[in-house]
Amino acid sequence: MNKLKLKCRIELTLLFFLGFLLVSCNNQIDEVNNNCDDFNLDWGFYLSQENEEINSIPKNKYRKLNLPHDWVVESEFDSLLAYDAQATGYLAGKGYGYYQKTFNQRFDENKVTYIHFDGVYNNSEVYINGVKLGFHPYGYSPFYYNISEYLNKDGENNTIDVKIDHTRYADSRWYSGAGIYRKVDLITQNKLHIPVWGTFVTTPNVSENKATVKIDIKVKNDFDVIENPIIKTTLFDENNKEVGVAESTITLDKNSLETLIQQIEVVNPKLWGINTPSMYKAITEIIKEGSVVDSYITKFGIRSILFDANEGFFLNGENMKIKGVCLHHDAGLVGAAVPKGVWKRRLQTLKDGGTNAIRVSHNPASSEFLDLCDEMGFLVQDEFFDEWDYPKDKRFNQKESKSTDYITRGYTEYFQNWAEKDLKNIMLSHRNHPSIIQWSIGNEIEWTYPKNAAATGFFDNMDWNGNYFWSEPPHSKEKIKEILDTYPEGKYSIERTAKKLAKWTKELDKTRPVVANCILPSSSHLSGYSDALDIVGYSYRRVLYDYGHKNYPDKVIMGTENLPQYHEWKAIEERPFISGTFLWTGIDYMGEIRDPWPVRVQPSGLLNTAGFPRGSYYMMKSLWSKEPTLKITTQNIEKSLNKIDANGNIVAKDPKKWEHALWQWQDVNNHWNYNNGEMISIEIYSNCEEIELFLNNQSLGLKKLVDFEDHIYKWGVPFIEGTLVAKGKKDGVAIESKIITAKTATGIKLTSEEKTINANNYDVAHIVAQLVDEKGNPVFTDDKEITFEIKGNAKLLGVDNGWIKSVQKFQTNKNTTHNGRTLLIIQALDKAEKVIVSAKVDGFETSDIEISIK
Repeated sequence: MNKLKLKCRIELTLLFFLGFLLVSCNNQIDEVNNNCDDFNLDWGFYLSQENEEINSIPKNKYRKLNLPHDWVVESEFDSLLAYDAQATGYLAGKGYGYYQKTFNQRFDENKVTYIHFDGVYNNSEVYINGVKLGFHPYGYSPFYYNISEYLNKDGENNTIDVKIDHTRYADSRWYSGAGIYRKVDLITQNKLHIPVWGTFVTTPNVSENKATVKIDIKVKNDFDVIENPIIKTTLFDENNKEVGVAESTITLDKNSLETLIQQIEVVNPKLWGINTPSMYKAITEIIKEGSVVDSYITKFGIRSILFDANEGFFLNGENMKIKGVCLHHDAGLVGAAVPKGVWKRRLQTLKDGGTNAIRVSHNPASSEFLDLCDEMGFLVQDEFFDEWDYPKDKRFNQKESKSTDYITRGYTEYFQNWAEKDLKNIMLSHRNHPSIIQWSIGNEIEWTYPKNAAATGFFDNMDWNGNYFWSEPPHSKEKIKEILDTYPEGKYSIERTAKKLAKWTKELDKTRPVVANCILPSSSHLSGYSDALDIVGYSYRRVLYDYGHKNYPDKVIMGTENLPQYHEWKAIEERPFISGTFLWTGIDYMGEIRDPWPVRVQPSGLLNTAGFPRGSYYMMKSLWSKEPTLKITTQNIEKSLNKIDANGNIVAKDPKKWEHALWQWQDVNNHWNYNNGEMISIEIYSNCEEIELFLNNQSLGLKKLVDFEDHIYKWGVPFIEGTLVAKGKKDGVAIESKIITAKTATGIKLTSEEKTINANNYDVAHIVAQLVDEKGNPVFTDDKEITFEIKGNAKLLGVDNGWIKSVQKFQTNKNTTHNGRTLLIIQALDKAEKVIVSAKVDGFETSDIEISIK
């Protein structure tokens, strides 16, 4: 049986006794409460360039598919889209998307039925049996409709239609995708029920010995009579052991909604943390005349958080640094419709690299993504909006006057009327996730308000490669304040809007701080913007940490968007008052392109779009991981950042360049394949106190980390074919790594971390194809086109080699490797059997891998 999603609930009238027995036997509670229908299978989809009426589209125009679905990622990369599609990655997403599903659901006068969408991009209209339920413009906020009264009385052939207008296909500054790209649920309950997002669990008092769990519960009575039910909440730990119970009686007037509060003390709680992400369940039952008529499960964690202006961040009383990365919502070959298993692989790689926090930027995450963060122990900053009252330029930042054409008009068009509803929907849906530690009301908003941009002295005199990153504000505090006070007021002010957004946030949750990512904090501190914030996030302004702490000592400040470089982390390590950072970015994302075709992504990620690590990943791992780590990289000395000095020592060409490094990591290789005698720069990223390097068992010397100001071990070595071995020590623990000269590629090695997946239409397997030589050594210096064949009950999701210049179509069974490898993802269907994936290259023997689907 499928696991219950957080928002799902079940009527348990007939199953109550069975459920009692199963709980008593310590079985999986989720498997009793699974009456939330999976509503993602067997949809029809039709894409049109014309605005058609839903009732005029012939049935045979719809093709069958399962949700989630992103129609944009199915397209070819197209250079002709050029200027218009730089923001979204050269994929054509324009059009009207039509989704349709027919289902059986009998109308019952004692029940209520909701349809819940976790995310639809965007400008959606939803219909049930031809009746329009509503319009929802924002592509990132969840929403739902009550469809009870529109169901066919005989229960047969109900039809849901969703129409999406994505003719404004460049309305975001990054790849948005289009379609019903997150999951859909059909929820059926008794008319006396806990509504969608109807509980809020907090832990106001937490210690190792005891915790207070507070449950706010909404109860809805849709009957035309007064009801007096018992509300019973039982808490279970991660082993389904009962740890507490509360019971209340409530009186509800007819057709009313009431809220009650229950408190339960948990002895010796298992605290949720980044290394021990223990989860609890609160099962809230509505009992009427001795029978359970509604049951609602809320998953939560017991933990405490604190941000201090002088000492930084505390989780469960422990002072720690936030080692975070920013992530957009796309995932390479799957676009925006990302299976949970794809996120799990990506997040696990980041976790293995020392990452403990995620900023979901610049929009709220899916519920599945947040479930994973709960389960895996990630701290999360959940962000609401990228633009407020005024639009941002979608093609290139700061050129807003050119962002007024039809295709780029985005959420600002709806902000005034929809911001409160969208913000509150996001919070109501997400606020039980213990992983969330901050609510971000906005990202780099300041430059869209003219007086804030003018006041700093930067935006008319900004060099993205220079003064903005490394200089304090050209204007004094007094000058900034003078300009803010005398500059003509626009229709909207940043401070008024910020206070409004913060107020709405606090109305729903006072347990987490409100933050924003401020691109011009020197202005934000004086404009009134920061007055609305509990934490002021500095975007690429680590040079202002001391300035901010000195001038605003009572304000919590931290890095919320920073460069994936050593100098960023060094600045934070040296300052206890800075809680941590979120690096831009954890993984490459499509769109926001600054380089000419065929570059298709913003290549700032620690990982590329295929999830393969870059040098920056290993650098940050050496800074963030407590475990010994060591990574060897190489490069021709002329192409590297280093040189051989007059004394024969390897030194940086520019000794201070590392202090001003920006988004992209230097060009380094994972191989040991060069021309004989060619001088090679060897860079090793490690947290070992010392490393000795060997080439073909001959020592090239022992070096110590303290001797390298930029935290990178370096050797200059003439190339000789063979084996390069690095041996290091950290805290007395030895670690070793090696790379070997490879011969000509003669074969393909297929590997997968997922050997077995479930036949549930959702699970995925990631298969990496690596070119190898006759001895099985990986070959990184050759590339071949690979043709994949799948035999068995699995779906090809696509291929991606991760190269920023690869514009090969994702949705195909052919792909050319980059640096000798590429990624294929398959998805299970609904039949248990063994699946064989074959990889073929002309002139090579075919390679196979078996994936078991059970």
